[in-house]
Amino acid sequence: MPLRARQRCHAVLAALLTLTATALLAAAPPASAADTWTEVGSDRADPLTESQGLTSVEVPANSANRYTGIGTIPFGVSTRGWNHVGDPDASYDGHYVEPYQADSGTAKMYRVQAPNGTWSEYVHTLSPGEALNNSWVAISPDGQWMLSGEWGTMTRFLVFPTPGVNASTSPSANLPQAATVTLDHAVRDVQGCDFVTATRLLCSSDDPAGTLFGYTKPLLQVDLSAAPTGSADVTGHVTALRQLPLRSSCSGSFEAEGIDYDRRTGTLRVIVVSPGFCVLTDSKTYRFTRS
Repeated sequence: MPLRARQRCHAVLAALLTLTATALLAAAPPASAADTWTEVGSDRADPLTESQGLTSVEVPANSANRYTGIGTIPFGVSTRGWNHVGDPDASYDGHYVEPYQADSGTAKMYRVQAPNGTWSEYVHTLSPGEALNNSWVAISPDGQWMLSGEWGTMTRFLVFPTPGVNASTSPSANLPQAATVTLDHAVRDVQGCDFVTATRLLCSSDDPAGTLFGYTKPLLQVDLSAAPTGSADVTGHVTALRQLPLRSSCSGSFEAEGIDYDRRTGTLRVIVVSPGFCVLTDSKTYRFTRS
């Protein structure tokens, strides 16, 4: 083929490739944009009562934020073996849920306070291969479904009907796993998650290694392929947004704990426990706003 003919052919092919790429990009769904969260302040976190988790409560109106720690576990609960409480959450209609675990056994427990103040307990028997720990819960905006995670390096979150809210649940029956969120990137030692929208979560990771995202203690964003319904699995796209604040008068290992997003004010709060003796003096609940 003559040189000029080959040049014309190459130009036509290049134009066709450009048009094809443009068409494919136009047809592809837009990628989820990562939010930017800027620190705006902090409050001291009490090591006994504010060191595990937190949540904002909308019902009753003007309710105080709620925290969990070893000092918030009722004596009658701990004596039955439920000696660790994780990061709680509350549905928009005022049902408050605390996750509990024991040192051994084959079950987890979710302790629920209804808007009228009454408490009830829902026990979940572990599925095959499910980890014993019960670090956090996140209730979907519609109130019907609850996500929970496992400790260690994981590529999934578990989906349950929300105890006390979903009509299928009963304190006298096993709380079954309904579905799974399959993550597209491994996460490690997630200590809390909270819904920002029906398909977006923010999560605090206590990852001490930093090998998954390039730094330790990341704030994660998880975008779901669909709102959880319990009738089908969904996928989750994981993005690391930033490292959580690690500031203390003491040196050593920090621990990232629970997380809360208050939709009324747009405020994100995350607990970070200080190392060593400073766990008593300068552990913090950090506040962030979207920018």
